[in-house]
Amino acid sequence: MAIQVGDKAPDFELKDNHGATVRLSGFRGRKNVVLLFYPFAFTGVCTGELCELRDNLPQFSDRDTELLAVSNDSIHTLRVFAEQEGLEYPLLSDFWPHGNVSRAYGVFDEDKGCAVRGTFVIDKEGVVRWTVVNGLPDARDLNDYVKALDSL
Repeated sequence: MAIQVGDKAPDFELKDNHGATVRLSGFRGRKNVVLLFYPFAFTGVCTGELCELRDNLPQFSDRDTELLAVSNDSIHTLRVFAEQEGLEYPLLSDFWPHGNVSRAYGVFDEDKGCAVRGTFVIDKEGVVRWTVVNGLPDARDLNDYVKALDSL
């Protein structure tokens, strides 16, 4: 079961595509967070979603929001993917222990070995204020994130 609106967002510490440690609680009191889980780098729907976010990054930064994208890929894969697609926001690796953060948020597909498309809008106090979980083939709508951020 995915984390619900009103729940405290589980804290985590993951490496980004440059090997730097990112901790969710590090944004508490400073920024809202859009936490986006996606199945795999270099796949069609994922690449389309992440590039749409890249092209609309000011919609997040203008709303005092950090965008964090999480997959179960290794940091090495994520580094190449970010470079190839020009992604300038953190891509976090939930590679090992495999899927621990995805499981904590209730978006890990045990049969496929990857996260499904879960999105969590987390306020500055660390509380989930909006969420959507889509299946593997179903892209999310960026406008939904923006509306959720505007309601904070």
